[in-house]
Amino acid sequence: MTESATEPAQAPVGGALDRALSAEHAAVYAYGVIGGRTSGALLRRATAGFDAHRARRDQLRALITQRGGTPAEPGPTYRLPFEVRKPADAVRLAVLVEQRVTTAYLELAADRDPALRRIAALAAQECATRAYGWQPKIGDPFPGMGRDGADFDVPAPEAESPAPDSSGADGSPGTSGQEAQPEPSAPDGQ
Repeated sequence: MTESATEPAQAPVGGALDRALSAEHAAVYAYGVIGGRTSGALLRRATAGFDAHRARRDQLRALITQRGGTPAEPGPTYRLPFEVRKPADAVRLAVLVEQRVTTAYLELAADRDPALRRIAALAAQECATRAYGWQPKIGDPFPGMGRDGADFDVPAPEAESPAPDSSGADGSPGTSGQEAQPEPSAPDGQ
């Protein structure tokens, strides 16, 4: 057995790890702008988001360095997707930033290194939670695979019931080529 076969698998430097770091650099910049256009409770939320992204950025930089790579430095400025003039614009930007950083972490969550997958999953969860805190509504059903910012409507329970012709005359599942629909269960297994 060779020495390399006994070492844990480490993801190569580059690719998704670099893109996650780039997303964090951009998020830190954007949160600086967001903080500059808010006050009070919104400013406190912006400061918390800034600090969280800065900590994740530093964590990713350390991971890249540990793997023998050189972490990319942030750009001196970043082009924002729209002008941020008032607090409502800042909130909109914060939601967008969190969604885009979540997308970067979703890519990293597919890495073969379990430690990176865990970091990515936790970071994506944090981003989704922050986005919801800024704007408490369900947006894209799958971040990164959105429908141009359209809201995702959760279907009402009635919409999930099986079609009336999907069972036989005796109430058993029919053979019309459709699969039988399971009965909705009570909340919390009751």
